[in-house]
Amino acid sequence: MSTQKIQKYLRQIEEEKQVKILLACETGSRAWGFPSPDSDFDVRLIYAHPKDWYLNLQDQKDSIEMMQEENELDFSGWDLRKTLRLLWKSNPPLLERIQSPIIYQAEEGFKKEILELAQTCYSRIATLHHYLSMAKKTFSEVNGKQEYKLKKLFYALRTATASRWILEKSEMPPIEFQQLLAGLGLESSLLNQIQQLISLKATASESYLHTGEEAI
Repeated sequence: MSTQKIQKYLRQIEEEKQVKILLACETGSRAWGFPSPDSDFDVRLIYAHPKDWYLNLQDQKDSIEMMQEENELDFSGWDLRKTLRLLWKSNPPLLERIQSPIIYQAEEGFKKEILELAQTCYSRIATLHHYLSMAKKTFSEVNGKQEYKLKKLFYALRTATASRWILEKSEMPPIEFQQLLAGLGLESSLLNQIQQLISLKATASESYLHTGEEAI
């Protein structure tokens, strides 16, 4: 999927919804750093309406969802006011998307400014609760199973390492899995094993079933 095609859809969204996209970025496995060849594209948006929209006394829809290219492209976005409310609550999915290394469109200075604002709202308790509950859920889906989807193991690994990061450090966990691994001082044998799995996932389909890895 080309960046140009994604940007074409972004222009379409702006025109049809009458909004201004402040940030459009990738999330999911591509942003985390362990995509499969057939991973879809999870494009996440932060956008603003014209001023009059915010002066309306009635609540209005503050999100956008759209699938394209036979569901290979998943667009989902939040209005700026909703975004700021979620930021105030230290919402982990939002904290991830504003750190995304893959940017399709951005207003000048917006990403830098919202990251600075996020630092003032960051809550270790809220983020730890999110990642720990996700780690427990995903770990239960692979633990003790003869076969399981490799991507499920990576979901468990990413949320578990994010939880450990929060416990050990004062800053919010990075979205990129390699940064999480590098910052935790894990044993070299464990790191090597995980890197081998990242290489395997880069060649295996989303439906690939894996076995073993009890040590991890």
